[in-house]
Formats: sequence, structure tokens, C-alpha cells
Amino acid sequence: MSDRLKSLREARGAIVTEMLAITDKAEAEKRDLTNEEAAQHGKLFDQAEGKRQAIQAEERSIEIKRQDAERDAASAEERARKARETGGADTGESEEVRAARMAAFRKYLRNGPSGLSSDEQRALAVTPDSSGGYLLAPQEFVANLIQALDNMVFMRDAATKYRVSNSNGLGAPTLDNDPGDFDWTTELATGSEDSTMSFGKRELKPHPMAKRIKISKQLLRTAAIPAEAAVMARLAYKLGVTQEKAYLTGDGNNKPLGIFTASTDGISTARDVSTGNSTTAISFDGLIEAKMSCKAQYWTKGQWLFHRDAVKMLTKLKDGEGEYLWRMSVRDGEPDTVLGRPLMISEYAPNTFTTGLYVGMFGDFSNYWIADLLDVQIQRLTELYAETNQDGFIGRYEGDGMPVLEEAFARVKLA
Repeated sequence: MSDRLKSLREARGAIVTEMLAITDKAEAEKRDLTNEEAAQHGKLFDQAEGKRQAIQAEERSIEIKRQDAERDAASAEERARKARETGGADTGESEEVRAARMAAFRKYLRNGPSGLSSDEQRALAVTPDSSGGYLLAPQEFVANLIQALDNMVFMRDAATKYRVSNSNGLGAPTLDNDPGDFDWTTELATGSEDSTMSFGKRELKPHPMAKRIKISKQLLRTAAIPAEAAVMARLAYKLGVTQEKAYLTGDGNNKPLGIFTASTDGISTARDVSTGNSTTAISFDGLIEAKMSCKAQYWTKGQWLFHRDAVKMLTKLKDGEGEYLWRMSVRDGEPDTVLGRPLMISEYAPNTFTTGLYVGMFGDFSNYWIADLLDVQIQRLTELYAETNQDGFIGRYEGDGMPVLEEAFARVKLA
């Protein structure tokens, strides 16, 4: 554990202890929180949430550095292996070639295609496009972008991801109904003919999405960090936000189908659980009902998903023994828990606490499938924003997503 990570965890633990002391005091005195106590509890929760996000950011940074080191070590090992197989000739890409390719890409971001030599264009160009000529980012750039998405967006990290090789999409057969139970019969009889077993299909068809970013030409020329770092960060953020919203609340119309969208193609209303909840709040009984509505086989991988406002409610709930349902994580890389299962927080989960609305989810999110067709592509616009002395960058992506097994999910709904 890094010193910064240790310091952040200790600070969050102290805040949480102070926060829980407020609810413990009110309970011991058999009364509700006063307005002042409620305000203080909310303030402390916001501070604890800020520390939690800082902890996650630090953990992501540590993990990225670890993966980079592993990737570099694996590349070196692979080059050494090929060298041994060829009698000492290194057939892998040299560091000089990799550096030249990345330098060419940085030059493209700064100066556009007209600033590249013929050799540099050959290093970066893919199939020429008659309307503008797209350039594919070097492998290192794309890998970093994908990693940023997986860390930023909860659903991409928890879902099952597939790579689609063509625009026809991804299809998978489903067992919609099992055969009936066996018949108790005699030695020579074959039992009755089954008529209940049936199959269906889940199909994902990648849909295009894009985002355009404008950057000052002066910034591109004089920035202290490589220009592609700024482009990567903004594209990762915009793409991640759009995907997260669609994976959670998308309607499936030319976009992914979200888990909070009731649909017979994904998770139907049969998986809504409101028993035990009030019209304005989640209850201990409501959480129990939601978890128990999923088969025990899903509990081992099951996770809770709520908005931060809902988590603020959960931190105040206790079971029949007076124990808090919400438990703060004390280990690196582990999330907080509710009823013994990990608690994930998304700013894009529903957070309106009104009669009949969805406010959370319990489920095995590996049963949400994501199909990626198109790697992120970057196109530079050098003339469109000339009057404002800016360059434009367009990021494009194609993909789809949907829940494929509704019994693995339970939507928490208010009464």
C-alpha cells in the first residue's frame, strides 16, 4: 500500500466513524436525527465519498503502472524468445521503431496529416478514406484508452465483453425453458415426450457514437505534456460517460439496452422488487427481498449498484441486531459492502426517490454483455476552426450492450 493510499484510507475511516456516531447517538436516545444532525451527517458523507473517489483514483493509478510494467516485461520476454528461435535475430519491433511510431502520432496530433513525411504516413495510415483519411492510433495509445474506460466505467469493468469482427453483430442462443422433470416409470418405458424445452436468441448490433473536441493550436504547440494525453483523457471521459448512461438507462433504440430499462428483451418488470420499501426510501427489508429474489448461485458474484444519494440512505440502515448494513472497505482494491456483497456507486444510476421508481440494482453483472466492433478512431480537423485558432479531434466508436439473463438481476424499486 502506498503512503498516499494509507493516508486516504485512514482519513476516510475517521470521517465514517464520526458519521456513524451521529446515528448511534440518536438511536441510543430513541429519537430521529435533528435537522442539525442530519445536515452534519450529510456533510460527513460527502467528505467520505470524496475520500472514496480519491482512493479509487489512487488504486487505478497504481494498477495502470503495474500493468504497464507487466506489459513492458512481457514484450521484452517475447522479443527475447523470438530472438532465440531465430538464432539471435530479434524479429520483434524494436524500441526505436515504437518510439518513431509514437513520435509520428504526436506529430500528427500537433500538425495534421500535412505535417507527416511519407514514411510517417505509412507507419500510421490504414485503408485510405476518400473523404478525409482516418489514421489509426498507435497500439500503445489505444491500449491506454481502453484501460481508462474499464477503470472509469463500472459496467464495462463488471460486464462480459466481446470483440465483434463485422457489423452484423453478435448473436448467442439462449435456453428459454428447460425440459420438464423426469417421469418415474418402468424399466422399459421412455417417459412422456417433452414439450416445454425451447430456445431463443440474444443479439447485439454495434451502434456508432462519436464526440468532437476542440483544442487550441497554441496548446498543442507548447503544452508541457504530449498532446495525445489531453486528447485521450477527454475522449475517455466523454466516451465513458455516454456508455455508462446507456448501459444503465439506454432504451435499446440505436444504443445499448440498460439494466434500469424494463424490457422483455432485457430485464422485464418481473424482476422489480419493491416489497419492504416505502414510497420515498429504501429499507432493510427491501434490500433483503431484492437479494433473496436472486438464486443463491448468483450471490457469489452479485453486487449492489446505487447512486451516491441512495448510498447515503443505506449508511443509516441497521439490521435487527443493531448492526449497520453498510460496511466500509478496509483493504486495497475492495469496495464497501452491503449485506456482505460489494457496493458499486454510479453517478448515472437513478436517484429520484418517488413512488414506483427504480433506485438500485442487485445482480451478477457479468450477465450484461458488451459487443465492441470499432476501436476508437481519431480524425483531425485542421481548417474547420481556423478562425478561432483551434484544431478539432473527432473520436468514433461502435458497440452495443444488453442484459442477457434477467434472473441474474433484481431491480430495487420504491413502493
